[in-house]
Amino acid sequence: MEEIKAELNAQLQNKIAFDIPLFGGIPVPQSTVITWVIIAILTVLAIWLTHGLNRKPGRRQIVAEIFVGFINGFCKNTLGEKYWRTFAPYLGTIGLYLGLANISGLFGVTPPTKDLNVTAGLAIMSAILIYGAQFRYHGLGGGLKKFGQPVAIVAPLNVMEIGIRPLSLCMRLFGNIFAGFVIMELLKMLMPVVLPIPFSLYFDVFDGMLQAIVFVFLTTLFLSESLD
Repeated sequence: MEEIKAELNAQLQNKIAFDIPLFGGIPVPQSTVITWVIIAILTVLAIWLTHGLNRKPGRRQIVAEIFVGFINGFCKNTLGEKYWRTFAPYLGTIGLYLGLANISGLFGVTPPTKDLNVTAGLAIMSAILIYGAQFRYHGLGGGLKKFGQPVAIVAPLNVMEIGIRPLSLCMRLFGNIFAGFVIMELLKMLMPVVLPIPFSLYFDVFDGMLQAIVFVFLTTLFLSESLD
C-alpha cells in the first residue's frame, strides 16, 4: 500500500519540464509545455482545414464548416443575434483547447487541466470576458445596475458571484479531470494490461469531452446573463 501511495503521489506532482536560464532560472511546468503543443496542433489544423477555401467545398472545408457552424449556432441561440459574432471565436477556441487537453491522457501525457494553475487561468479569462462584456455593452452605470437585478437586496450576492463564478468553473473542471486521473493511475498500477482500456475510454474521452462542453456552456450562460 505504501508503494502505491508513493507512486500515486509522484504521478500527481506537477513536474517541471525545463528551466529557462533567465533571472536565476524560470521553471516551466509540464502542463505549460503540453499546452504549447496543443496550441501548435490547433494552429496547424486550422491552417490545413481552411487552406484553399472555395464555393465548392472539399472534405477539409466541410469539416471546418461543420464545426464553425455548430459553434456559431450555439452562440447565436444562447447570446442572440446582437452578440454572438463577437464571442463565438473565443468560446470555440476554448472548447477546442479543452477537448484536446482533456483527452491528452490517451497519448500517454498528463492532461494540463490536471494542473490547478491551468484551470484557474481559464476561469479567470472567462470571468474577465463575462464582466468586461457587462460593462462594455451596458456602460459603467448600467454594468453596476446589473448587480442589483432583479431586486436591489440581492446585490451583495451578485457581487460575490464575481469570485464564485470563476471559482466554480475552475474547481469543477480541475476536480473532474483530477479525479479521473487518480482513478486511471490506480487502475494502471493494480491491473496494468486490460482493465484500464474501457475506463480510459470513459475518463479520457467521454468525461474529458463532457467537462469541456460543461465549461463552455457555463461560460456562455454566465455571459448571456451579463449581456441581458
